Amino acid sequence: MDRLLTELIKHRFERIAPLYDLVVEGLFGHTLRKWRKRLWDGTSGKILEVGVGTGSNMEFYPAGADITAIDFSPVMLRRARKRAKKLGINVKIMEMDVQRLQFEDDTFDTVVSTFVFCTVPEPILGLKELRRVTKPGGKILFIEHVRSERPLAGRLMDLLNPLPRFLIGDNINRKTVENILRAGMKIEYSENLASDIIKMIIASPNKE
Repeated sequence: MDRLLTELIKHRFERIAPLYDLVVEGLFGHTLRKWRKRLWDGTSGKILEVGVGTGSNMEFYPAGADITAIDFSPVMLRRARKRAKKLGINVKIMEMDVQRLQFEDDTFDTVVSTFVFCTVPEPILGLKELRRVTKPGGKILFIEHVRSERPLAGRLMDLLNPLPRFLIGDNINRKTVENILRAGMKIEYSENLASDIIKMIIASPNKE
């Protein structure tokens, strides 16, 4: 794993932390909230949220659930802890890199990731870690933006990708569906939420 690249992406991501909720949630909040609620309605058991960020998913956490939330950004985690306290949510919040999860194999029943794998420096490595810590028969739930499968749109995303990657460490042309399969998971359900560039994906760890 390239730790130098990870630190670089973390630095770029943290630059937007003070503005994240204002810009992202402010502009797209209503739509994002609908998607997040749908995803979290499918969670059960012992739950891991990766890339908790500022805690945008917290209002959808199931009441009384056993939830651990991680992020590699201390700046984001400070905001997440404040949100959890404000909402009165009991959640274990930890600084951790999804590419090197500090959990035993088969720990969680459900793993949740929303708009995370566009920034992970080595996405397949991170996805393999999600698979490792998910119990056989468990679920791994995603909302991710991905590279369009339409030829012209896909090429345009490739062309534009260096700009968001430089500014905030975000890749707009990740082939996340393909990466999930390459990590050894099985896709049980996939739905286009916005054209074919934002998807909801339900995967299994495929360990049976």
